[in-house]
Amino acid sequence: MEAVIFAGIQATGKTSFYRERFFDTHLRINLDMLRTRHREEILVRACIEAKQPFVIDNTNPSTEERARYIQPARCGGFRVIGYYFRSSVKEALARNAQRTGKARIPEKGIFGTHKRLRLPDFEEGFDDLYYVQVDESGRFIVEGWLNEF
Repeated sequence: MEAVIFAGIQATGKTSFYRERFFDTHLRINLDMLRTRHREEILVRACIEAKQPFVIDNTNPSTEERARYIQPARCGGFRVIGYYFRSSVKEALARNAQRTGKARIPEKGIFGTHKRLRLPDFEEGFDDLYYVQVDESGRFIVEGWLNEF
């Protein structure tokens, strides 16, 4: 049983990474789709009770925001895996500019999330942490965690 938690600014490939790596095995939980924290909490609780692996596909920029998933998952016996999506604001803005419609994020949202972004840490309760980057050809590069503190 795994709870996977993504962290990173918008337009860094989180949802595409989910589709590529977890679509067939983990339920995707996304606040943009669910619209309220209450709905999100119900779905997280249901996954934990059903022992259903899940991915939290949100920006989760702060320790406090990640804690709302880590604590319940650990209490439910889940391994908690974190993926931090490395990207500069410039790269995220360029990817965002290629989006259309509702998928395009207001630039101030990207800047605001970047300002609040804190690197995940094992002390938060993660069992494993990884970096994810998108290379020049659009492929995901996953690397083991180096504690940067």
